[in-house]
Amino acid sequence: MAMNATSTVRSLRGGAAEFTALGGAGLRAFANIAEHWDLSVAEQLKLLGIASRSTFFKWRREREPRLPQDTLERLSYLLGIYKALQILLPDPRAADEWVRKPNDAPPFGGRSALERMLSGQVADLYIVRQYLDAERG
Repeated sequence: MAMNATSTVRSLRGGAAEFTALGGAGLRAFANIAEHWDLSVAEQLKLLGIASRSTFFKWRREREPRLPQDTLERLSYLLGIYKALQILLPDPRAADEWVRKPNDAPPFGGRSALERMLSGQVADLYIVRQYLDAERG
């Protein structure tokens, strides 16, 4: 059975320990992605749906932060986007640069995937993930 980001998040609603473990691992993975994609702190906050810089840095300091479901869902989409790019574009540099390049595909309308993702809406992360999954076939 294939699991997508939404089913992964839904299946975790039962246990606080699972949320905590995913939060820490997810944020650590996201920190690596942010470095590869050369994301500013403001861009990271927007992608994660976090309004407070202090909350963001507090979570990053904690080994196992308890993240809200919305943030976990966003992390799931972002990790999936990163993985899909690594599969579609085996050259790591090309995969990392793709998010900032203008794209004429219908979901982007000439904007980059990052611009689309920075709208602040979870749905935009989903759309980028869905686009990449469709490209993978």
